[in-house]
Amino acid sequence: MSTTDRLVDFDEVLTRYEPVMGLETHVELGTASKMFCGCSTTFGAEPNTQTCPTCLGLPGSLPVANAAAIESTIRIGLALGCRIATWARFSRKNYFYPDIPKGFQTTQYDEPLCTAGHLDVEVDGETYRVEIERVHLEEDTGKNLHVGGSTGRIHGADHSLIDYNRAGIPLVEIVTRPIPGAGAKAPEVAKAYVTELREILVALGVSEVRMEQGNLRCDVNTSLAPIGSLEWGTRTETKNVNSLRSVERAVRFEMRRQAALLDEGVAIRQETRHFHEDTGSTSPGRSKEEATDYRYFPEPDLVPVAPDEEWVASLLAALPELPAARRTRLSDEWGISPTEMAWLVNAGAVELVSETVAAGASPADARKWWLGDLARRANDTGTELGELAVTPKQVAELIGLISAGTINDQLARQALDGVLAGEGDPAAVVEARGLAVMGESDELVGAVDAAIEGNPDVADKVRGGKVQAIGALVGAVMKTTRGKADAATVKRMLEERLVGS
Repeated sequence: MSTTDRLVDFDEVLTRYEPVMGLETHVELGTASKMFCGCSTTFGAEPNTQTCPTCLGLPGSLPVANAAAIESTIRIGLALGCRIATWARFSRKNYFYPDIPKGFQTTQYDEPLCTAGHLDVEVDGETYRVEIERVHLEEDTGKNLHVGGSTGRIHGADHSLIDYNRAGIPLVEIVTRPIPGAGAKAPEVAKAYVTELREILVALGVSEVRMEQGNLRCDVNTSLAPIGSLEWGTRTETKNVNSLRSVERAVRFEMRRQAALLDEGVAIRQETRHFHEDTGSTSPGRSKEEATDYRYFPEPDLVPVAPDEEWVASLLAALPELPAARRTRLSDEWGISPTEMAWLVNAGAVELVSETVAAGASPADARKWWLGDLARRANDTGTELGELAVTPKQVAELIGLISAGTINDQLARQALDGVLAGEGDPAAVVEARGLAVMGESDELVGAVDAAIEGNPDVADKVRGGKVQAIGALVGAVMKTTRGKADAATVKRMLEERLVGS
């Protein structure tokens, strides 16, 4: 195995090296029009149909800043405890982007809208403070489609196509300062940060934050330094990681890969890297540029932005309840401990449980199903809990069928199989599959009698006073009825026949 292929065991990495992370999160804002023109931002339109001279960079076109995007950026900064600039300006970032037709990106450089914030995240009962360096506003790039290769990347492709519909959509970049001190929890802290940030963005209503559509993308910077070293190691930047689970996997893989190189005396190369969802690995991209390579200079076609202090104060006063405060309130309403709430947070289930409760389920039942059967299914399929093909309303309906006695937990799991398979809502699946609990019918009477006749020794023990032995007979009936009988009803029927007879 070559040096670059070898990986060090994760626990072994931590005996010699200290990880440091940094996260750059890109958020497409949910504005109706693009950042500097009036073109639509609707997702899924035919390629290159949402463009104009301005976002295509044609000569003579002039940009006009999107006021709604500026407001959304300030609200994000306020939610993260940032200082809001009284004077900010846009710059040109000069770099060859094949998917930005004008040849440079309009962004904010040395005078961003928001600076010096923080976000606290909790992992396994310990709080980690992530310092926010800056929150700045820019425009997104277009989308490249590499055709003919097996990986979807440019290497091996026959040709490339470009869709400029996304070029110019307002994009907020949230950049952390380096995050040291997380140790073994570094991958989980990275995931927890992006998870909490996503929750804040949802609460603010500034973006759909659908990672599968590219609304939220994360660049993950990772470095290692020998324990006790006074200097941080050379970082790599894993680009465009597009799921919460993959953020954690990217940090974990880079820690193991870099440790293998450092163990062999090989210097870490400062570079961008691609993340591969199928293997959880990274591969080299390009050498990483410094700010000087981009030749930033102030955008001459845009006036500086000077947010009015009273306006900013009104935005602060109008912020919605943020996720941390909401979790505290829900903990009280649901009667659960901070540890139990942390379980929900780690599973990405807070909103799912909340919506299930709002749909009529009890908090206890909602937590039971989302953290139990549904969490296991998500884990088995390697998906996020919220990506399962079942809605909180359907889970609440399933719980309602159990409470009504229509089905039991065992039958409910079979009904859930049907819902996840796309067979319809729980009630429809129960009816179609014939999953309803069997009442005290002739069929059930026959199953009870058969259990007694088929297990005479057990029946005699029950008749002799060993009532606890009746469980074996209940199990026999449940097996015969394929779980459709109600266990309590079966137990009562058996007791009527055996106890005292």
